[in-house]
Amino acid sequence: MGTLIGHVAPGFGFFVIGIWHLLNHIKLHCLHPKSYTSLLWFPSPRIRYLELFVIMFSTIVSILMELFIGPSKHQPLDIDGTIPSYHLHNFEHATISLNFFVYAIVSIIFDKIMVPSTLVQNGLTLLLASLAFGQELLLFHLHSTDHKGVEGQYHWLLQIVIFSSFTTTLLGIPFPKSFLNSFVRSYTIMFQGIWFMVMGIMLWTPHFVPKDCFLTWEEGRQVVRCHNKEALERAKALANIQFSWYLVGTTVFTLSLYLVLVKFFKENVEYFSLITKFEDEDLEDVEVQKKRLVTNG
Repeated sequence: MGTLIGHVAPGFGFFVIGIWHLLNHIKLHCLHPKSYTSLLWFPSPRIRYLELFVIMFSTIVSILMELFIGPSKHQPLDIDGTIPSYHLHNFEHATISLNFFVYAIVSIIFDKIMVPSTLVQNGLTLLLASLAFGQELLLFHLHSTDHKGVEGQYHWLLQIVIFSSFTTTLLGIPFPKSFLNSFVRSYTIMFQGIWFMVMGIMLWTPHFVPKDCFLTWEEGRQVVRCHNKEALERAKALANIQFSWYLVGTTVFTLSLYLVLVKFFKENVEYFSLITKFEDEDLEDVEVQKKRLVTNG
């Protein structure tokens, strides 16, 4: 991170995962309105673990970029084997990626060995994802990089979104049948991706740097600085307005998508004919829902 591509690339990943979850949760709830149980990852028709493979691949690339490809010496340590202060943020970003990698690979292991209770399996997977979001929030909040200026305002707003992802993921453990919680969680993951991309473009594209502010090199990375306090306050206010606009736009898009998909699935009776016998059940096995979701995909 700390560059345009370093924010846009992971942002795009969060966006894709978020909208993938959103589409599948809406579909699953339409097909199983009474027996709906929230899932944290969704199997693909041909490659069951495609979503988790994508997360694993992306996080490995991120770690390599942060620790070996990005640094000028292609390794993050000092001559004496210690971590130099100007590489602390690289280790922080790599640690965030490592947690999501652990979530993805353990989710595959859980699915392979079939934990005795699928509800327990789903709960443990949610716990792993909660820890990943929680550590992401912690590391951004206690970031070693100076986040007191314009960049700091963007990161403070990002922390609000990450906290929402963390909270809704954690709430999925005691409320596995809550569609609204899953819907909001997917929304926050998607919006986290959008805001990451916005940060990358607005903070590291000279044309978009706020008036009376400029890009400069400090400790081996580019940062936005302003000529005076008035310019800094104006830049922060613009970031707040921008966040609000994207929030409204994303909300309108998400709710519109929900209405369109609900109408689509209700008009296609053949989807419902496959699950009629399950409508009166109090709770359907999570694994059964995964298999049927793939079949109907």
